[in-house]
Amino acid sequence: MTERDAPVTEDELHAYVDGALPADRIAAVEAELAADPQARARAAAWRTQADLIRDRFASVADEPLPERLRLETVTRRASGLKRKLAIAAVIAFLIGAAAGWIAHEYSGFGQNAQLARALADAAIEAHRLYVNEVRHPIEVRAGEEHLLPWLSRRVGSPVKAPDLAPEGLKLLGGRLLPSPRGPTALIMYEGSGGERVTLTCRRAGRDGATAFHWQSAGEIGALAWVEGGMAFVVAGPAERERLDRVARRVYDAYEQPAEQR
Repeated sequence: MTERDAPVTEDELHAYVDGALPADRIAAVEAELAADPQARARAAAWRTQADLIRDRFASVADEPLPERLRLETVTRRASGLKRKLAIAAVIAFLIGAAAGWIAHEYSGFGQNAQLARALADAAIEAHRLYVNEVRHPIEVRAGEEHLLPWLSRRVGSPVKAPDLAPEGLKLLGGRLLPSPRGPTALIMYEGSGGERVTLTCRRAGRDGATAFHWQSAGEIGALAWVEGGMAFVVAGPAERERLDRVARRVYDAYEQPAEQR
């Protein structure tokens, strides 16, 4: 077996998503993705997670290093042995500062990832329970002015009903769901074919790193993420690409500056 014919590994899937895969393995990975829906879903999830994290931290990555920490600034003030010690100290400081920043930004990732999985489970059950209701799928219908203020007040944080018309979805209304960790808002949308998509959101209890989770249960799929002290789940027919687009619109709506909301 040649290297080109070797089975595709998990590391190669990651490299493909990151744009770092060697050219002679791209065809093999793309063939694998075309033949394996689960691998394709994993790759799509990684790509979406990377996009969300990149959107949040792009400005930090572009910040210039302060002048007082530049190597040439420090080394100009030292000579001989002192110069060597200064270089070592600066390198150690920068490594420590970087490690501290990463630890600060990602210290909650494990907890938030677990929370995202739990939320996806709960959202799928809520979606299954309410989307089949004909007369009472929601408590408050779209167009009633108190819908979002009511949900926001009960959740304890602003709740939005993003415009999903570009995805062929119109707002039906919303309801309040009980949760061991506090009230959860459910916003329901309906497509032209009668399919329904729900958005659930609630306070996450703590801020931390962006956590992202895709889950499916039969015909229902759920895309969950934790961001900015809030937890969100988009649930609907298990069409991963469409739910990705819906989640992106929800994410963008919550990221808009206050004056644009």
